[in-house]
Amino acid sequence: MLIADQGTLDAADHRLDGKKLTIGIVQARFNAGITDALAAACKAELLKLGVPEKNITLVQVPGALEIPVALLALAEKLKFDALIALGCIIRGETYHFELVANESGAGVSRVALDYQVPIANAILTTETLDQAVVRQTDKGRDAARVAVEMANLLEEI
Repeated sequence: MLIADQGTLDAADHRLDGKKLTIGIVQARFNAGITDALAAACKAELLKLGVPEKNITLVQVPGALEIPVALLALAEKLKFDALIALGCIIRGETYHFELVANESGAGVSRVALDYQVPIANAILTTETLDQAVVRQTDKGRDAARVAVEMANLLEEI
């Protein structure tokens, strides 16, 4: 078993090979302008990393609070090497932001730990719409890379 040094980029490169992987994506429809861009960037990066299009499953849910239950349903199928959570929560004037951000994040982590499946959490939590727009493409790509790398790492371990 090879465990790479975190600082060694070359050691991680082989972990970005998605050719044999099956990836599930759960996208919230709330703030669709942002989440559609997250999903497009994520899917494009998965394809760039070699994940076959037929091995990418995208499901949509109403909002961030519904993401964990859809991830759970996908995890129970036991056919996914990694999952990705895509959503956008923008602070408003009430406590609802904290509730949605905290509970969706906790739910994503619980599914990952309970099912021992890596989940790239790209549920954006921002103060403003402008902050979300700035992050939407990079975070979509990052989520794809995290999912592929972690799937390969867990297979290697």
